[in-house]
Amino acid sequence: MERRQRTSARPAKGRLNTAGPARIEGLHLPHIEAFLEEGEITLGLMSPVGYVAIAADSSNALAMLKRRFGESLPDLLLRLDAAIAYALKEGDFIDEITPP
Repeated sequence: MERRQRTSARPAKGRLNTAGPARIEGLHLPHIEAFLEEGEITLGLMSPVGYVAIAADSSNALAMLKRRFGESLPDLLLRLDAAIAYALKEGDFIDEITPP
C-alpha cells in the first residue's frame, strides 16, 4: 500500500496561509510605522483571550487590543494605530486584555 501525506485545510503552525487576501492596499498607519523605529508590534492568537494586537517598547506596552467579533484585520490595525497615537499624546495606555 502506498503512503501519501495527509492534506490539511489549515496551514501548519508557523506557515502563512496564502489562500486568502494577504494585501491591505491603501492602508495608512503612520503611528505604527513610526513606532516600529523603537518598539514592536505583535499580532496573533493569545490563549484564552483570542486574537490580539499589542504595541510595546522595551519598557511599556502602549496598547493591548483584543480583536472584536467580526472585526477585520485592517480595522484592528487602524484601532492599534489610533491607540498608539493616543498613548503617546496622552500618556494613557489602552489595555483590553488584562481583566480589571
